[in-house]
Amino acid sequence: MKPSAMQGLNARQQQMLEQLSREGELRIAALKDAYQVTEMTIRRDLEKLEETGAVKRIFGGAIFVGKDVALQERAGILMEEKARIGRYAASLILPGESVFIDGGTTTLQVARFLPTGMKVTVVTNALNVAAELSGKQIPVLMIGGMLLEATHSLVGPIAGQNLATMAFDRIFLGATGLTVAHGFSNSNLYEAEIKQIAIRQAAETTIVLDHTKFGARMLVSFAPLSGVQRIVTDQLPQDELRQACGEAGVRLELAD
Repeated sequence: MKPSAMQGLNARQQQMLEQLSREGELRIAALKDAYQVTEMTIRRDLEKLEETGAVKRIFGGAIFVGKDVALQERAGILMEEKARIGRYAASLILPGESVFIDGGTTTLQVARFLPTGMKVTVVTNALNVAAELSGKQIPVLMIGGMLLEATHSLVGPIAGQNLATMAFDRIFLGATGLTVAHGFSNSNLYEAEIKQIAIRQAAETTIVLDHTKFGARMLVSFAPLSGVQRIVTDQLPQDELRQACGEAGVRLELAD
């Protein structure tokens, strides 16, 4: 992957690269709807992504050709913003609580900022979260299941059944998109199912996401606005979404 090309990506293009790294292929029609921009804009975005060397344009869309490298690069996209979000979110966790943290580059930061030896129990379906907590003297329970290779997350019936037997004081979930009409969404059906089960088992749900997810609509809605209690982000959304969050009773909290 070409570092100079990566540095020239705007927020929408960074998010597309992240999505491509998970799904392997994207269609122009779906991207146009998800990002609410013109087809010409999407074509220019894909041209820019192709310059990174990780993406190849095909008829009607683009495919991912640099998976392993791109996963590493994805962790570096908006790194400072995600770290701020993770630090703030971790500060919400109280000793004695049972916590679920799902997979993603922003939720990983929540685990990263938990202090060593904190008296909490963390349940996760994410290999990267479990690895991050290894050596911190924090009890970690993995729910098992089928490995989703693109995101290193455990999903499927076994994961869902195990998760459904648990109860959490609070959970931290990532989201790929957030709109007023579609709520919180994710591009993968299996991951969305795990998020839905976790929300049902939680006393409090916090969504951690950076500002590039506002206004994006992905395939599967896993919760309406009113289905969560808090959003932790690095920038507040535009007025319509901010007002809708307030009306739905969702606390929008800015990570400083």
